[in-house]
Amino acid sequence: MRKILLSSAALTAIGGMALANCPAVTVSDPMGVAAGAFPQQYELSEFQSLANCDLGMSENPDIAALNVRIRGNPDLPALADRLPAEPLVVAPYDEIGKYGGVFNALSNATEAGTSDFMSVRHVNLVRYADDLTTIVPNVAKSWSWNDDFTQLTFVLREGHRWSDGQPFGAEDVEFWYENLALDPNVIESPKDYVLAAGEPMTVDVIDAQTVRFNMPSPKPGFLSHFASHYAQGFQPKHFLGQYHPAINPDADELAQSLGFEDGYDLVRVYYGSSDWMDTPTPMLAHPDKVANLPLNAAPTLESHIVIAESTEGRQYVANPYYYMVDTAGNQLPYINEMDEIFVGESEVRLLMLMNGEVDYKAQALQVDYVPLLLENQETAGFVVDLKPEITMPTIAFNVTSEDLEKRKVFGDLRFRQAMSVAINRDEINEVALFGLGTPQQYIGFSPTPDFITPEWEQHYAQFDADLAMSLLDEVGVVDLDGDGMRELPNGDPLTLNLQVATQGISINIVELVGQNWRDVGINNTVKEVTTDEYRSSQSSNQLDVSLFEKSVPLSVVLGNAESFIPPFDNYFNMRTAMLWGEYVESDGTAGVEPPDYVKQMMEDVRAFQATPVGTPESDALALRLVENMTGNLLFIGTVKGQQPIYRNAALKNFTQFRTASYAFYRTYPYRPSQWFLDE
Repeated sequence: MRKILLSSAALTAIGGMALANCPAVTVSDPMGVAAGAFPQQYELSEFQSLANCDLGMSENPDIAALNVRIRGNPDLPALADRLPAEPLVVAPYDEIGKYGGVFNALSNATEAGTSDFMSVRHVNLVRYADDLTTIVPNVAKSWSWNDDFTQLTFVLREGHRWSDGQPFGAEDVEFWYENLALDPNVIESPKDYVLAAGEPMTVDVIDAQTVRFNMPSPKPGFLSHFASHYAQGFQPKHFLGQYHPAINPDADELAQSLGFEDGYDLVRVYYGSSDWMDTPTPMLAHPDKVANLPLNAAPTLESHIVIAESTEGRQYVANPYYYMVDTAGNQLPYINEMDEIFVGESEVRLLMLMNGEVDYKAQALQVDYVPLLLENQETAGFVVDLKPEITMPTIAFNVTSEDLEKRKVFGDLRFRQAMSVAINRDEINEVALFGLGTPQQYIGFSPTPDFITPEWEQHYAQFDADLAMSLLDEVGVVDLDGDGMRELPNGDPLTLNLQVATQGISINIVELVGQNWRDVGINNTVKEVTTDEYRSSQSSNQLDVSLFEKSVPLSVVLGNAESFIPPFDNYFNMRTAMLWGEYVESDGTAGVEPPDYVKQMMEDVRAFQATPVGTPESDALALRLVENMTGNLLFIGTVKGQQPIYRNAALKNFTQFRTASYAFYRTYPYRPSQWFLDE
């Protein structure tokens, strides 16, 4: 590694003597250097002051060769011209890492089972530290609120650059918000998290590094949204803006010259039509046109950038302009390349894991796999840890089913109560979760906040087959033909089609639930489907029952209300009552009007987001949200268990996760850019 001093960090002299080289501080050995304002990281000036040193910067010796593989990137300038004036200084967990290696990732398909790997390279304005409580700077150097939480101001890093070397700044945040998140030509309807009390914000560019969000209503949880969500609060205006008709009056003509319908068509090709990070790049979406485009993929701030994509997988190389360094001054990331392959069959994925062909995996690893993984971990060179889940396997009956007879039954609270108490959660815990779980009801928040009274965790969660059969009799779901299985009140057969995407729920758990339901006379079939098939059926209102893991922490609800607004989540997660959602989305011009308790939840979650957490007003609103959500059993919980986290034993600086959690965006709190492969 060659040492390069940043031009903005010239040597400081004390008594005519230059300061010493900086100590290589790690979390396990702070070497006498005090902690900074935020755990496990420092701003450059802060670190140099605390360590009484001057940090010399080093680059990856392979970075120029990696840069050549990024189509459209110019030759690399010196490292001092690639790093921000004040890079983020990261203390590795255990040791200063080694450059090199290829990280092998495993996903289900191009937009299925990918969030785990997305989180490995992810960045956002801020993040949660690994205590899952403290919000720390990331892309943003700092932030500040006004007194009533209606203005959130971010200060960015001077000299920060996109992966193509172009400057990153406040206008990129404004462009993302005004021209992507709120533009119906890009995203059909704005996501809840970009609104406050259901209304849009405005964004002010104060200067090149300072940007302010102005909210029509207080939303103190907006900061926590950026700390935990995959959707990044910035996009490259210099690149996407040239195709955006609101930015470039010649955008349509330019896009048409490249073979696209108009400028918006080309923006969507690079950015997608939602905020999901892994929509196909032009390399997969338009392989016949990509050669005419200037770049294979839009520039990024992430640790790695995609350079190749097909139906088989993707390849990434390190971002030569990444804004983090370790405490020895080495530019991160350590890992040179990442290969992601797509495998749709769960048995094949399991075999690859057992053979040690993957460097890290947690998503779509159900606890069913644990015995085989533990049996093979020593010989195949991997490690499996079990960590508590925040979410749990959850069930929702389609209360807006296209089958009107089923809709009547599914919409009857007594039916949902019966189906909940018919589930033997203790048996599920012992048989499927090795006795490591906690049987409980779904309450909408996880972990359970202190202000939620504990009885809601067991609301209709007891196992009581007699009560279940009595309630089913009351609803009129009885056995009319004497075959032991119950029919709908009009005499039609009732067979629940339980479609299982193993990415989202254990098929063993679903089979146990299915047997419990057959024991009280509700016939059902269990069928494994791909994640894409499941999501398509769910979103087109074709499922009898939604089956997926669900529940979110308080901090996420404060920034994103969608789990309490029909259809109660987004396309990629568990949702139900699609026609209620259509009604809400269309302002009552389509779909099915939701009941009053759902309208009350919608009002309450908006008020909850606008109220400082921990106040009596906030606690009362949250409790009423639980009373309406859980009291009406829109979602039925099972057992909150543990999930395996798998890693190659050669993957270093890998800390113990606090929880296996999509809600905190998987690996994001655990700083994967300081992981390295020691093989």
